[in-house]
Amino acid sequence: MNETIQNLKTRRSCRKYRPEQLSRDELNTILEAGTYAPTGRGRQSPIIVVVQDPKKIRQIERLNSAVKGNPDAPAFYGAPTLLIVFGQTNVPFGVSDGNLVIGNLLNAVHAIGVDSCYIWQAKEVFETEEGKAIQASWNIPDNYAGVGNVILGYGAAGGTGEPRPRKEDYIRFV
Repeated sequence: MNETIQNLKTRRSCRKYRPEQLSRDELNTILEAGTYAPTGRGRQSPIIVVVQDPKKIRQIERLNSAVKGNPDAPAFYGAPTLLIVFGQTNVPFGVSDGNLVIGNLLNAVHAIGVDSCYIWQAKEVFETEEGKAIQASWNIPDNYAGVGNVILGYGAAGGTGEPRPRKEDYIRFV
């Protein structure tokens, strides 16, 4: 089977990480793959923010968990790297382009033997006053919205599960 198809079929979300950080080469490979996602009209408008400082990761994790109603919940599962994708809100497809970037990131992570999970609530986090202040401190204009978070690192034992069977009516020919 084609290697790309095999990677797409075997990627799983990881919810338990070892503390060691990715190598710079691994991280750069993943990020580069994200920049090759298709974007509307070729604008390349999304922005990828890399967070590896444990204090900053915990701050954003706390905001993410607060959006869900429990600021103490471990939303990022101990992952040592957090990628946050922002999409431009004032151009057609800007936010959707951010999700395409996330798809590329997730698949690139798996292709090089690293683990990841897509964590929602980036939009809501960066709509809070604290989130807006963080976004501004990163020099990301306010016409950008948080699209999603990608946590990544090396999975710990028991961090990933088995695939669910694909539903029968997933595809419909008309």
